[in-house]
Amino acid sequence: MSYLDQILGAAIFDPSGLPKSYYVSLETADISWVQTIFQALGLQALLQSTFQVDEFRHAVIHGTHYHALIVRKSSCYVAILIRQRELFVSEALIDWALQFDPATLAEDSRFTSA
Repeated sequence: MSYLDQILGAAIFDPSGLPKSYYVSLETADISWVQTIFQALGLQALLQSTFQVDEFRHAVIHGTHYHALIVRKSSCYVAILIRQRELFVSEALIDWALQFDPATLAEDSRFTSA
């Protein structure tokens, strides 16, 4: 099974952490996870400025049924909502997420753009 088969949604955030666009599957029409990511990016920015913490390469937000993997790209943040009971964050998954373009989901019939 590919990583793409596990995706339930994806969101793009600008460098300041504001949501730009997102894609959701019919399985997860609820977009509250985008708000959670927005808040996490805000907290990250606050911690970084207050404690002079280095920028993160990735972060994971664990939910009851889903997990969100957030990666920092050169010009944006990308959050990927993943369907897995337990998420094992491997270097391969992070590398894949760094290369993943959420805009490709616009061509996938499982997703709608919001």
